[in-house]
Amino acid sequence: MKTELINYLSQFVTENRIKQFDKVLQNRTRYVTVALENIYQPHNASAVLRTCDCFGIQDIHIIENYNAFIVDEAIAMGSSKWLTLYNYNTEEDNTPDAIKSLKNKGYRIIATTPHTHEIELENFDVSKGKFVVFFGTEMHGLSDHIKQNADEYLKIPMFGFTESFNISVSVALVLHHLSHKMRNLSINWQLEEEEIANLKIEWLKKTIKKSDSIIKKFQKENQ
Repeated sequence: MKTELINYLSQFVTENRIKQFDKVLQNRTRYVTVALENIYQPHNASAVLRTCDCFGIQDIHIIENYNAFIVDEAIAMGSSKWLTLYNYNTEEDNTPDAIKSLKNKGYRIIATTPHTHEIELENFDVSKGKFVVFFGTEMHGLSDHIKQNADEYLKIPMFGFTESFNISVSVALVLHHLSHKMRNLSINWQLEEEEIANLKIEWLKKTIKKSDSIIKKFQKENQ
């Protein structure tokens, strides 16, 4: 039924758009994902989403404990439309729920923070299994809960006086290096066929005007 729905919806968009969807979906991944804890500046939040889309990262996990995550679409360039965003914001401290959820999905918890046993970006082992990289605020970094529950600790080498990169720069550096590494290894980093179908339907719905009405018509005709 999903294949039939995709074919039906595809009638309402251009052939070039369908080709673009297919090309992007073949390069999308959930092998690596990103988690953002308490990122509050719209400029940084938006730049991170844009970076994740550019590197083919599908899922972004957003933890809002005391800062709301606000997107400036002028900077994000519409990237949030194509990403799957998971928001954790129902509790006073949402970090434990985020970590638990990601661990239950089989992700290695990677904290970007100076630590006794940190691994430099160049030496991080991508092949050990899927992983989520946590990024915190520039002023306070990651919470103690993440530091205490991380499986590994990642460090970007720096050689100047400044102690840290801007958050959006950090995400770009990490994803550029690790996604390039991932794509050049013989590991199963691509989406499953069902995931591709689900995303293609979602993207078609977001592209087509009055898509809900069109889908209802399809469902009625195929009962």
